[in-house]
Amino acid sequence: MDHTDWVSRELKTLTESLGFRFTPRKELKDRMGRLRGHMQGTGIESLLVIQKMDLYYLSGTTQDGLLFIPLEGKPLLMIRREFERARLESPLEEIVALKSARDLPTLIRNHWGRLPRVVGLPLDVLPVRDYLRYQELFPGIELVDASTAIRDTRKIKSPFEIDLMRTGAGIGRKVYEEAKEILKEGMTEIEFGGLLEAAAKRHGHEGLLRVRSLNYEAYSWHVLSGLSGGIVSQSDSPMGGLGLSPAFPVGASLRSMRAHEPILVDFGICYHGYQVDETRMFSIGKMGKKFSDAYKACREIHDAVLDETRPGADCEALFQKGIQIAEKLDYKEIYLGPPGLQTRFIAHGIGLELNEPPFLAQGHAYPLERGMTFALEPKIVFPGEGAVGFENTVLVTQEGHEVLTPLEEDIYQI
Repeated sequence: MDHTDWVSRELKTLTESLGFRFTPRKELKDRMGRLRGHMQGTGIESLLVIQKMDLYYLSGTTQDGLLFIPLEGKPLLMIRREFERARLESPLEEIVALKSARDLPTLIRNHWGRLPRVVGLPLDVLPVRDYLRYQELFPGIELVDASTAIRDTRKIKSPFEIDLMRTGAGIGRKVYEEAKEILKEGMTEIEFGGLLEAAAKRHGHEGLLRVRSLNYEAYSWHVLSGLSGGIVSQSDSPMGGLGLSPAFPVGASLRSMRAHEPILVDFGICYHGYQVDETRMFSIGKMGKKFSDAYKACREIHDAVLDETRPGADCEALFQKGIQIAEKLDYKEIYLGPPGLQTRFIAHGIGLELNEPPFLAQGHAYPLERGMTFALEPKIVFPGEGAVGFENTVLVTQEGHEVLTPLEEDIYQI
């Protein structure tokens, strides 16, 4: 049996038996329709989908390739490698092999009858070298930024996507339950984080968190104990942690965890590409009152913002609501980071990437919409002492909101 026959006969059965969930044809059709709605009136006649998560979202596969989407007409999926797996994973009708980038104009012309006058590209992430290459391949064709249209489409999650996020949240629930049995005094932060990651992978976590950014590397093991929680680093976060070296100066370190100090666990899960994010606090023995009181404040801020979360609520106003509560509780100076290093957001959108719209943040004055998902994470940092925080992944519903990560909210005391 050759490779093509094996893929068509055996691989589908194997993947389905192992729990692979393929994107339905109707799901892709609905996404294409909304994307084209965002393209209308922009002058963008077609899109060339390049970025991996955009490709997955709009084709159902992350095999190496490109997706041509005209404003009118069928999309064309062009695959470099691996063609047979792409045909298995994607429900799109038009899938062809792409042997060389030089073949792009010919394949598009043969498919659509002509070359478009305007092609949209994801210029928020596309390297300049690649952009210049596309200019060579499409001389005389205007290349414009289509990243806003793509991100505006992706920010509204369908029931299919929400179901995948619920499954991811279920994995997270199991991880936090096992964490209570794993944590021991004297264990290093990175050992604890590694054991949590192993537990997550055992339950189906894909092990990879994605962001739409240059030089921002996401990871699951954000475990910060005691004074590690008061350390800021290069990431746009209230606390960065010490990390393992100057090459990776964030997250868990080789520091041993001690009794009575705050242990912050900010753990992300990825299932079928979709991510959920949650933070809970642990302590070995009773946590010091300063930190437990601050944790109660984080929960109060979280709940106050959540109470006003509904379609139409202004994202910047929700961010300001958190600041108002922090000020009322006398934590404003160390809320969302140490003085002078505070972040300007309380929530980030989440889905295929950790930094999607919406952002509950300064300068983001736009309304929440039904189907948006975000991670709400108020945190308080005591410089040189420690940090506390509370985080849930939230869905905006027609009636208001739903917490997708409803874990135990009290401090996990070991």
